[in-house]
Amino acid sequence: MRKIILFLIAISSQNITSQELFVVTDPASNVPANSLAVNVMQSLFKEEMKSGYNYHFMPEVTYGLNKNIMFRASAFISNRSNNLVTEGGSFYTKYRFYSSDDLNSHFRMAAFGRYSFNNADIHQEQIEILGHNTGFEGGFVATKLIKKLAISSSVSFEKAFDNKPDYPFPDNMGDNATNYTLSFGKLMYPKKYTSFKQTNINLMVEFVGQSINENGKSYLDVVPAIQFIFNSQARLDLAYRQELISSMVRSAPNGFYFNLYYTFFDLTK
Repeated sequence: MRKIILFLIAISSQNITSQELFVVTDPASNVPANSLAVNVMQSLFKEEMKSGYNYHFMPEVTYGLNKNIMFRASAFISNRSNNLVTEGGSFYTKYRFYSSDDLNSHFRMAAFGRYSFNNADIHQEQIEILGHNTGFEGGFVATKLIKKLAISSSVSFEKAFDNKPDYPFPDNMGDNATNYTLSFGKLMYPKKYTSFKQTNINLMVEFVGQSINENGKSYLDVVPAIQFIFNSQARLDLAYRQELISSMVRSAPNGFYFNLYYTFFDLTK
């Protein structure tokens, strides 16, 4: 009986959320209550202003307090100094304030916020507090699931501060921006569930953009991705980010993501 119950829960969970686990954006859904998710995020982007590649290693831990609130802590490690150096970290929270669920679809909305600290040099006009800038971000995200297709969109305000102790934010650059995203994810396999141990394969495409509020400079990127979910618990993401348009200086806009994700469900047991 216990195996049957677990199987039904896993199938329900996969049908509802698997194609919402985007690579570079967060949907309105949360980590399950009383569960801990560990994500080993890695990126390798080609430098535009010098030879070589910019590697970032950003491990993060996410805890679901309940079905509506989750918390996340991240660390930022990169090779910009030709050695792997810890540059900072961030704290993130998301509150799901609206949910409308049906048998084969749902619609959810959430508010989120992040604060980051970073001691690296400030080397581009793009504001990115996830790994580059000290600052904060706050915004809203809405996600709609229709059978095997998930659509998610967000808008946020982002503000950058000095990267203390050595790098004040440049006076000739805008220090706040509006971010916007649009993501699509579709479950491609399996066509029909027979076991919670089945591997899920999701195809995704995400559009990520930013406009600097003070000067109007902007960019828009596209991120196609393939995602594998194993045993309803482990996840592997492979994605490529490509700049579509840009009017701002960006040090390394194009490159690859490689994420390894694992969820520990129901920590009370």
